[in-house]
Amino acid sequence: MPDNDKPIANASIVLREEFDEWAVLFDPETGKAHGLNPFGVFVWKRLDGKNTIDDIFENVKTDFENVSAEAKNDITEFVQNLVNNGLVGYEI
Repeated sequence: MPDNDKPIANASIVLREEFDEWAVLFDPETGKAHGLNPFGVFVWKRLDGKNTIDDIFENVKTDFENVSAEAKNDITEFVQNLVNNGLVGYEI
């Protein structure tokens, strides 16, 4: 995925946040649910069609301590997994 692409969450997906900062994404069209850890929730909330992967990575570096360069690859893989599951698309 090119860095200038801006991932955007599928508008039909429901985010249910739990008290411990974990969350569940629910796809009402398929009935499937996907668990998110706090990092995944942080990234999900930035999938608004306005942020690139680089933008999200910069947000992560600002909001989390001791972020390694590998985090960008983790974000990229996470977003690609969401795309593969129909939870996210792209605005260019």
